[in-house]
Amino acid sequence: MSRWNVYVTNEIPKPALDMLEEYCDMEVNRTGHVLEKSVLLEKVKGRDAILSLLTDPIDAEVMDAAKGAKIFANYAVGYNNIDIPSATERCIMVSNTPGVLTDTTAEMAWALLFSMARRVVESDKYSRMGKYKGWGPMLFLGQDVMNKTVGVIGAGRIGMSFAKRAKAFDMKVLYSDVAANPEFEKETEGQYVSLETLLKESDFVSIHTPLVPETFHLMSTKEFKLMKNTAILINTSRGPVVDESALVKALQSGEIWGAGLDVYEFEPEFAEGLLELDNAIVCPHIASATIDTRTKMGIIAVTNILAAMRGELPPNCLNPEVFKK
Repeated sequence: MSRWNVYVTNEIPKPALDMLEEYCDMEVNRTGHVLEKSVLLEKVKGRDAILSLLTDPIDAEVMDAAKGAKIFANYAVGYNNIDIPSATERCIMVSNTPGVLTDTTAEMAWALLFSMARRVVESDKYSRMGKYKGWGPMLFLGQDVMNKTVGVIGAGRIGMSFAKRAKAFDMKVLYSDVAANPEFEKETEGQYVSLETLLKESDFVSIHTPLVPETFHLMSTKEFKLMKNTAILINTSRGPVVDESALVKALQSGEIWGAGLDVYEFEPEFAEGLLELDNAIVCPHIASATIDTRTKMGIIAVTNILAAMRGELPPNCLNPEVFKK
């Protein structure tokens, strides 16, 4: 079995790279920065496989530059950065890394929820600036979490993992999706409702949908008006699910109480005014950023490449119809 020539578009944890290097000749972008499109087009030439990140726009132009490539192994669960139909048309396999980051992402959503509810980031900043002069009965009053209602938009693996944790806080769980999910209800005791009902009744709303045409700007001006003015929005899914400019206005006006965000509509850029808001927590897309999870993601991505190299169907192939033994 000949060694494949593989390009890795950004550095990933060492165990995964060591595993890849054992079987393949590889080049890694070690700058820590997303490649410019022109650089990416050059780097993919002559490769058998490309291990890409969600920050890499893999379109038809990139695929044509990578003529002869057998697989683009995406280091992510989501794959909205890859033009799957164009890959299929060119008989290029595409894979992702599902499952491994489910609990990690759910934990991050809860971290944002608690941090926003109890104003942790805001009060930390206040203390570091030397403003804390002693306890006060009105100092940084936040929101209780126990016995409240949490609304989960998207009843997939991550949404279910997030909702299961609500039991520990005696919370009522509402969920909305394209259809009812009996397994979700069994695991979480959640109640299936319309998005409108969920937004009106929830104290916390956490988004766990994929980015597809139907979910683009799923949360915008109309939806924020439905929410309680004490409600908190959490988004660890994909940025464009939320109309970020509309969210800024809702936070500025007090239409909703706060937001905890890990993803952004024009990532890594932020909507105008967002960074000036004390009632928003803005994290740099770190929901899956634990040592264990990021390492497992890398190993899964490499496993997909090695399977393709052996002439096998990659275990996480998104377009298996192009597979040829």
